[in-house]
Amino acid sequence: MKIAIEGCCHGELDKIYETIEYIQERDNIKVDLLLCCGDFQAVRNRSDLKCMAVPLKYQKLNTFYKYYSGEKEAPVLTLFIGGNHEASNYLAELPYGGWVAPKIYYLGYAGVVNFGGVRIAGLSGIYKGHDYLKGHFEKPPYGEDTKRSVYHIRNLEVFRLKQLSGDVDIMLSHDWPRGIYNHGNTNELLRYKPFFRDEVEANKLGSRPAEDLMNHLQPKYWFSAHLHVKFAAMVEYQNEDSDRGLRTTRFLALDKCLPKRKFLQVIDVPQQPNTPMRLTFDKEWLTILHSTNHLLTTSPTTQYMPGPGCEDRYNYTPQEDELVQIDTAMSADYRIPANFEPTVPAHSPANDTRNVAAPCCMVNPQTTALCRRLRLTDPHAVLTGQQQLNIHCVLPLPFPREPKNLDEVDVSLMEPSDLTYTSLNPDEIAVDLDDDDDDDESNNSVLNSLPHCEDDVAIVVASGSQDADISGILLTEQSDTEDTAADAKPLTSSREAHSLTGESGQPNSVEESSTEKTSLNVPEKRLSDSGETGGTGKKFKRRNAALYQFMAEDD
Repeated sequence: MKIAIEGCCHGELDKIYETIEYIQERDNIKVDLLLCCGDFQAVRNRSDLKCMAVPLKYQKLNTFYKYYSGEKEAPVLTLFIGGNHEASNYLAELPYGGWVAPKIYYLGYAGVVNFGGVRIAGLSGIYKGHDYLKGHFEKPPYGEDTKRSVYHIRNLEVFRLKQLSGDVDIMLSHDWPRGIYNHGNTNELLRYKPFFRDEVEANKLGSRPAEDLMNHLQPKYWFSAHLHVKFAAMVEYQNEDSDRGLRTTRFLALDKCLPKRKFLQVIDVPQQPNTPMRLTFDKEWLTILHSTNHLLTTSPTTQYMPGPGCEDRYNYTPQEDELVQIDTAMSADYRIPANFEPTVPAHSPANDTRNVAAPCCMVNPQTTALCRRLRLTDPHAVLTGQQQLNIHCVLPLPFPREPKNLDEVDVSLMEPSDLTYTSLNPDEIAVDLDDDDDDDESNNSVLNSLPHCEDDVAIVVASGSQDADISGILLTEQSDTEDTAADAKPLTSSREAHSLTGESGQPNSVEESSTEKTSLNVPEKRLSDSGETGGTGKKFKRRNAALYQFMAEDD
């Protein structure tokens, strides 16, 4: 099957779908599925804009509301995760995933689904250590602090994903796994993103929980966005102490949707024989949600996940009797129902009122139906007093102050910290700047006619074999002067990346005709979601440096 991967969407659905339709016509193919790696911006009306952590000049409706209202329909089934620039009030209605519009499905805070036999997992949001151990306590209308903390990932979702036992084919995250740059062409990345250098050299660029997840799940493919640059890598796992054998994860990060930017990639993933092309729940994931429901909290206080050294159960990988229980609850029917229904009015250009109130906390019927079926807790229902927390199986608190589970160290107690990015990235949205200066994202007119996208996309055929050449997914590139994708060549694999650059910093020649130097001609981008746009931006304290040094030595 053909799967299109999109980096940061930033609300430009029309342009993305137009690009896909152009590729289909140009290459005589059919794209079966679109995956978006965050910053989707499912804005239904102007009230939703008050819940999006961006300056006023970036608060734009864009085109999602047309798909929400039914004015338009997505031409291809679309799956997405959340990023750090979202209409968070809407996404929070669907903590376990659901339809935000017909044929457009959100994976939730974390989620796992199947499509045509391909298992797809996702983790929404970005990592900030000071919120990692908290519950999902935020509810609209948000303050300036909760407007940001609501999209910070929590240890509960990471813990749940770590309980998966079956193979994961595709994993989505918004920010990159920490250290992934060591498995690709690092020199080329730093040539075009020099402000990443300090973070890369200190091994602090990216998300530590995402790194842990990658090492634990070892998916075939991992796609990310956030840093607004196209970058490919390959990670190999020997697994000498287990029966998993040699495994390979092919990583790809993509840019945002702008002309001459590398924002879209189409890959060919083997479909499981005799499996229909439809979206289904993942039985193991539903079982994990059910068995860990008591771990969910709506409190901003620290909440540790169970681990070795805890008296109660800490391994929630589903047992056979638990899977049977979910089979019964679902009547052995795992098809995701097309049960979308709007919860608020869509934007109407004919009645455009800019002075609107902030939205209130809503409970979505899709979430209510799933929670009733699986006996799950809906955070929004708890926060609005419509449901009580399921405390029947709550683990005894407090947990030990020195938990044996290294993933659950209280990052809020120690100084200094490496959990907040400090690199300056002028290409990112500076969420605490409300000036009205023009920017390349501030005017939709910069998204010029479709031919600008012609050089930015190409078809890549990915082999399903673990022993396949990594060029199967590692993206094809073209210069801005080329007219077609026919002569595009795949980027260098991570095995070759370290030998590509000489002392002068210029790429060395490579004998294999299937590789060429990375082309990453993109403006610089800021790493933090909170407020640095240049040399005079705010500086953030570093915390937990000693902690992570200890953990590195302990590993």
